[in-house]
Amino acid sequence: MSADDTSSGGDLVDPTVHLDEGAIDAALRPRHLAEFVGQIRVREQLGLVLSAASGRGAAPDHVLLSGPPGLGKTTLAMIIAAEINQPLRISSGPAIQHAGDLAAVLSSLTEGEVLFLDEIHRMARPAEEMLYLAMEDFRVDVVVGKGPGATAIPLDLPPFTLVGATTRAGLLPGPLRDRFGFTAHLDFYDPAELTSILVRSAELLEVTLKPGGATEIAGRSRGTPRVANRLLRRVRDFSEVRGDGVVDEATAKAALAIYDVDDMGLDRLDRSVLEALVRKFGGGPVGLSTLAVAVGEERETVEEVAEPYLVRAGLLARTPRGRIATPAAWEHLGVPQPTAGAAHASLFDPTEDDGSAE
Repeated sequence: MSADDTSSGGDLVDPTVHLDEGAIDAALRPRHLAEFVGQIRVREQLGLVLSAASGRGAAPDHVLLSGPPGLGKTTLAMIIAAEINQPLRISSGPAIQHAGDLAAVLSSLTEGEVLFLDEIHRMARPAEEMLYLAMEDFRVDVVVGKGPGATAIPLDLPPFTLVGATTRAGLLPGPLRDRFGFTAHLDFYDPAELTSILVRSAELLEVTLKPGGATEIAGRSRGTPRVANRLLRRVRDFSEVRGDGVVDEATAKAALAIYDVDDMGLDRLDRSVLEALVRKFGGGPVGLSTLAVAVGEERETVEEVAEPYLVRAGLLARTPRGRIATPAAWEHLGVPQPTAGAAHASLFDPTEDDGSAE
């Protein structure tokens, strides 16, 4: 989605019209805090921040949203803009690799505008340092020229609200974190909250969703609304092609089996990691790089995509010597766990890569 798509500050898509796949995600996003399901504490705190700022006629404090992908950080940024009736500008940390890139964005902001920086932890350091001054004093220093003749020209900025989103808050430097007036961490959703989200999404998509179907999809959605909505669309496809268009429990189970999503929400990659850990390495410990090679994926993919949910689900553990499969992993795969002391660790070196214990 481009910045132009959201410049109206929340009037994204009319959900009453038939949507193509590219517009569905935008249509399913709640537009106001009252419509936002889950994150009750964050929603209450953010509502106070926005209401107080509106009462004073001032721009709200800068907001930092952290948490795993798919929990609603982008949606909350859109809601913030909608609640204060201001336009929204969208950019991301990887897109800002030079101070000049950030200066161009900041200098084009209008008074009160909301600037959303996704993956803010990936912004280049020179741009990061420029952002300190912009957030605190609404000013940037633009350097003209090079070498001894270079001159810094101060440029005043209109008051604006920065909304930063990050999946790795620990990578943000302290001076940047300290400049956010409100920091919120988004947690995973429980099945009841995901069921409410699915019911709302089904109404917007004009899908007949039965309670059993909603419960089945919610239970396999990894506590993540983005995953829940994606699974709903795939189950909808299955029900329209191979069923009568009604999503009930049986239809949801059959569809999710086709898409390799098991009853715990594990997909092909998750199961490949567990299968390799259990069947090839006897449950571990094994280094991350070795595990990635075994499943034919990049190390970063295993570490950032599969591993967080496997750890949270209690199927995988990180130890100083490497990754190990928990008893629950053996049980989930239906593989008998070897007796204690089984001689499998001598077949490989669990510490062959320097990231085994990360």
